[in-house]
Amino acid sequence: MMRKTSLVLLSVAAGAAATLFLTQPRSALVGSTARAASSDTYRQLNLFGDVFERVRSDYVEKPDDSKLVETAISGMLTGLDPHSSYMDAKSFRDMQVQTRGEFGGLGIEVTMEDGLIKVVSPIDETPASKAGIMANDIISQLDDEAVQGLTLNQAVEKMRGPVNTKIKLKIIRKGQDKPIEVTLVRDNIRVRSVRARVESDDIAYIRITTFNEQTTEGLKREMANLTTQIGPDKIKGYILDMRNNPGGLLEEAVSVSDAFLDRGEIVSTRGRNAEETQRRTAKPGDLAKGRPVIVLINGGSASASEIVAGALQDHKRATLLGTRSFGKGSVQTIIPLGSGNGALRLTTARYFTPSGKSIQAKGIIPDIEVLQDVPDELKSKTDTKGEASLRGHLKAEGQEETGSQSYVPPDAKDDKALKMAADLLHGIKQTTSAPAQTDKASNKAAN
Repeated sequence: MMRKTSLVLLSVAAGAAATLFLTQPRSALVGSTARAASSDTYRQLNLFGDVFERVRSDYVEKPDDSKLVETAISGMLTGLDPHSSYMDAKSFRDMQVQTRGEFGGLGIEVTMEDGLIKVVSPIDETPASKAGIMANDIISQLDDEAVQGLTLNQAVEKMRGPVNTKIKLKIIRKGQDKPIEVTLVRDNIRVRSVRARVESDDIAYIRITTFNEQTTEGLKREMANLTTQIGPDKIKGYILDMRNNPGGLLEEAVSVSDAFLDRGEIVSTRGRNAEETQRRTAKPGDLAKGRPVIVLINGGSASASEIVAGALQDHKRATLLGTRSFGKGSVQTIIPLGSGNGALRLTTARYFTPSGKSIQAKGIIPDIEVLQDVPDELKSKTDTKGEASLRGHLKAEGQEETGSQSYVPPDAKDDKALKMAADLLHGIKQTTSAPAQTDKASNKAAN
């Protein structure tokens, strides 16, 4: 999140609160209409005040006034669209931590299992990894308080805290007769939004899980590492995996796109007024040195990840492979409401790909559709309904599309999209991409 007075998701400055369009010949009529609208608004506000006072005086139990106001604000915003909302002070702080990708903590990825905290994996070079905490360890106590009964968020909140403060963990480890007690000192932890590995000896595989303030830096670091491991003259190409990436910051989406583009528009954003339109363009310099790029997307690829996919597809810089993306084509601005009052998350614009297409409630159609083989027990849980299925969503320009597969096999050897991407790169001798399908052909192929 950009550190400005108004924090912006998909990084568009908030527009004017209201704009009145006037034409000279009809000024008297417009003025009369505006006064009537204002009168109606004040009448509705008076109604709100009447209801508020009646609830305060007559509800069966004495209500909390601040909660009443917060709930009213929340209802007003959620009634606009699925992505506008009110955040109280704690939710606002949590959102800032998430988008910074940096916080005071222990450095472990955890999940909840049977009411206890299970370690998914420790993060390298963090207090957790240095203390020998291992994947599949069960954390049963935090500072002598039982984890049983806490939610995952409550447990994570307890493990996070100011740098250089201590916390004691009791750990149950398979094969150990007695619980292990360890005291850790919290340190500054950076969330790894970018992971990478060498695929098939000569392909650079890069997975982006979210777009926070660390993403572009992580991408550049991993691309440099992969170039060293494979050899600059031996890299066949890049696989950029953004499957199930829910999005994040526009600034990061723009800079990630720019890493693979040498010129041209990346994305444009358009608010309710024409003067609010903004265009973002690429700067000279392609970190991939013109080598082929395959982008993997699916039904869980949304928002900022769709910006990257759309930019690379429109410029024919990459071949998109997988299933149709989520279809979130709107911009949210985070507007702080003053000390201790939380913030508004308000939809302020739509975004458009370089060719001028809005993907709102439609998603991005991949150049090559690849459906995964899904285990029978998961078949009812592997489709994402998409933006078009959300109640109150902004309407699409043209036909809306819902539903797309979002399953990614846990074992790479079962990953059909990954295998096809590697095969394509091994068959490409120059920087080319599959020709983009027309909308009509794409829709037909996806159904």
